[in-house]
Order: sequence, then C-alpha cells, then structure tokens
Amino acid sequence: MSGDVQVQRMELADKRVLILGLARQGMALARFLARAGTEVTVSDLRDEEALADQLADLADLPIRYVLGEHPLNLLDRTDLVCLSGGVPVDIPIVLEAQHRSIPLSNDAQIFLERCPAPVIGITGSAGKTTTTALVGEMCRAAGLRTWVGGNIGNPLIADLDQIQPCDRVVMELSSFQLEVMTVSPHVAAVLNITPNHLDRHKTMEAYVAAKRNIVAHQRPEDFALLGYNEPNARSLALETAAHLLWFSAGAEVDEGAFTTNGELTLRLEGVDRAICQSAEVRLRGRHNLLNVLAASVLAGVAGVPVEAMCQVAMTFTGVEHRLELVREWNGVSWYDDSIATAPERSLAALRSFEEPIVLLAGGRDKDLPWGEFAGETVQRVRQLITFGEAGPMIARIVDERLGDESATPHHPVLEEITAVETLEQAVEVAARVSQPGDVVLLSPGGTSFDAFRDFVERGDRFKELVRLLGSGQTEAPDVVGGAVTASPGGEPSRLARVGQEAGVDGSRGEGAA
Repeated sequence: MSGDVQVQRMELADKRVLILGLARQGMALARFLARAGTEVTVSDLRDEEALADQLADLADLPIRYVLGEHPLNLLDRTDLVCLSGGVPVDIPIVLEAQHRSIPLSNDAQIFLERCPAPVIGITGSAGKTTTTALVGEMCRAAGLRTWVGGNIGNPLIADLDQIQPCDRVVMELSSFQLEVMTVSPHVAAVLNITPNHLDRHKTMEAYVAAKRNIVAHQRPEDFALLGYNEPNARSLALETAAHLLWFSAGAEVDEGAFTTNGELTLRLEGVDRAICQSAEVRLRGRHNLLNVLAASVLAGVAGVPVEAMCQVAMTFTGVEHRLELVREWNGVSWYDDSIATAPERSLAALRSFEEPIVLLAGGRDKDLPWGEFAGETVQRVRQLITFGEAGPMIARIVDERLGDESATPHHPVLEEITAVETLEQAVEVAARVSQPGDVVLLSPGGTSFDAFRDFVERGDRFKELVRLLGSGQTEAPDVVGGAVTASPGGEPSRLARVGQEAGVDGSRGEGAA
C-alpha cells in the first residue's frame, strides 16, 4: 500500500458517510470506507430480503443499514453523501443534502482523488466500453501492469490498495457518475455526446453538462482527447485547460489519430506512425474504427508502442453483447448487440453490415428521437421484429417512415414489420423469416428494464435462445402480436399491445435505490 493512500484513509476515518444504493458500486465503496475506519451508513429502497446476498457479503463490516426508504433524518449526522450510479440527483434526500451544503461524491471520485497512478478516463454516449477494453489490451500487450474498470463493471476502488504509481489505470466513466464529480482524470477522452439517458437527465443540455465534468477540472499538464467528427464532443475543447488531442475517421488532425487512404495514423509530438490498414481492423463498423483510433491515442499517451496497438487492432474481437457473433445456423449469422440501448447505437450497428438484416428492436424507450433510426431501418433492414414496451411505438414510427419513403425514388428494402411481446417470441419469428445469407441482429435501441435486470441479462437470454434453435429442447412460443406487411403507405393491420402494465422501475440497474 502506498503512503499516499494511508494518508487519505486517515482523513476519511473521522467522516460520517451516507451511501445511497447497494449495487456493485455502492458495495465496493461501503467495503472500502468501512475498512478505512469511516462511519458508514447505507440506504437502499429495496428491503432486506431483496438485498440478502449483498448484506451477507458485507456482514463482517461495521455498516449501518436503513432499508426500504431514504428518510431525510439520515442527513442529520452526515458529512458526505455518496451516490451509486443508478441513484438520480433529483430525489428528495439528494436535493436536501445539497440544500444543507453536504457535499456529494461517489466511488469514482473517491478513487480518482486517491489513486497513486495516472488515470485514463473514458466517456461517451457510445463506444466507451469497447474503447476502454482496447486501451487496456494495448497497455497489456506492451507489457505494462494495467488496471481496467469503472463503469465497465469493476469498481476500481476495490483495487486501490494494490495499484502502484508506475501502473496504468483505464477507467470507464458514465454520465451518471460524472454528474456529481468535481475532479477529472489526468487523461480524459470524450468519444461522442449524442442523445441518450434523457429519461434521467431530462434535457440534452444537462446530459452534456454531466459529460463535461470529465475535462472541466483538468490542468494544463493533463490531456483531453475529443472526437473531432462529433460536434458536442468537439465543443468541449473550450471547456478544458488540458493539452488537446483529437481522433478522426476523415480529416487529419494536428495531434492524435486519423485515417487517410485506408490507413490508421498516429500523430504525437510531431511524429506520424502508421498503426495498420483500416481493412486489418478486426472489429466491424466505422464506429469501431473510431474506437480503435481513440484507443491508439490514449495508449500512445500511456507509452504504448505502435506495434502493440497494431497487434490489438488486428486481433481484438470485441466486448460481449457488442456486435457479438453468437452463431451461424442454416446460413444465417446471429449477432448480439444488446448494449444498444439508444437508437443512435442501433444505427451504428445497422451501418456495420452489407448483408440483408433481420432486426430485433424494442425494450423500454428513454424519451429519445427515433426518426433517423426509422429512415435507416426502411433502407437497410429486410425484416423488422419489434418487442417489449417500445415495440408498438417503434413499429408505428417505422411504418410511417415506410409510407413516406415509398413516395421517393429510394425504393425501401423493408418487406415486413412484425410486432410481438417478448424477446423469446422475437427470436422464434426471426428463425422463421430469416434466409441463408441474412444477418439476424439484436440491436434493440431501448433499455432492457421492461423485462430484464440489465442489457447483459437480455443479451445472455438472447444467446441462450439462439443456441437452442434447432435443438428440439425448447418449444417455440405462440406469437402474440401481428405482422405488418410493408406495403407502400399501408396501415398496420395489427400491433401487439405489449408491456404497458409492466411497471418496472427503470432504476433497477446498477445502484438501484
């Protein structure tokens, strides 16, 4: 353990900290603070039965629990309030804490304040997990001792005692974490900022403001990497004091990485180095080419040689549930892109394929625009199958766009829209309507919270269903819903009314409280 961490722990020892939410982040922080001698209280809206596993895991630590509610009197003896990722900042207890001038924090901020090694922090509306994983793999390929975590799934505060000053730390940061943070990492990347999580942040301005915090507190000796091709990310150049770096899939940049003539080039400190050819990048899609460019810049700042970047770019097959090839069956390729919880992410997936597509779209909407998704679906998707709460809405919007497109010279590709209730039914329909040479793509565009704990559980269920196709181990469910034949300007003959009574709290993911 480094001396710096010991000093910071002594500073925490006399504090009274309230943690809201006992999911992955809350548990890691509670364990860290309790072992540091902090007086820890945890409050979660779930009851003791629902939290049985978490409570058992922390049973050996002196932690006080207040479950089933967030009473305001918890603030009477509190020096610091820490929010897990799924806890909104506009609930009464958080608003009251701010009214009383009690500072807010979270596991990510406490980690950044105490980490002895420089941290590479990565955020964006799409691509941040893949980019984080790529940077980690590039650092490891160079023989560097590397820690990867944060929103990607591993709260790094659990590893703080083992991190040494010469290590490399790569940290994914979400808008939910960033919105309360008042520190920035030494190296910060903003890949893109497109409409997402507006059900949580309410406005695009608030969402951008949350993302801004990753660069807003940097100093001149720090580095900020921004997506050159995305206006919201590019605009943050005015919000940071750090040294600016860029990545671009088109234009050359002063310093960073870009593509020209089918080649990925890294430009740092005035020197250009070829990484590899675009065609050699293993991951599918232009969006993944951008992820590789961003990762290469970040790895370069971390001291990784170009040879290691090239090796990873040519061999990295991706992160689970992100354009993951599940199976080839009867000449059809089945892909899991369950991570696509916004229409923008589904668009990137659709643009990654030249083959005919059978698209599974649905889940729960986040109050996001679907117009561009509808236009792309009409022109790229052969069969659309909608499911979940948002299924009827998506089917309606796409069908309306289909009528509009049919009146233009651009002949639509879309043949049929089928609306069903569940993912199981969607897979059964996809198996029936797909043809050899097709791609069946789960890229929902909505969250999983209408039927699943998170996108991981949804993706795992999809993969399970796909692997059972043709095995005779499952009986295909009756399809509840209807097919909408995509005739020009035709009205849907029937739409499944699905998920309206589900009543699932959208905060049931990470840090639900």
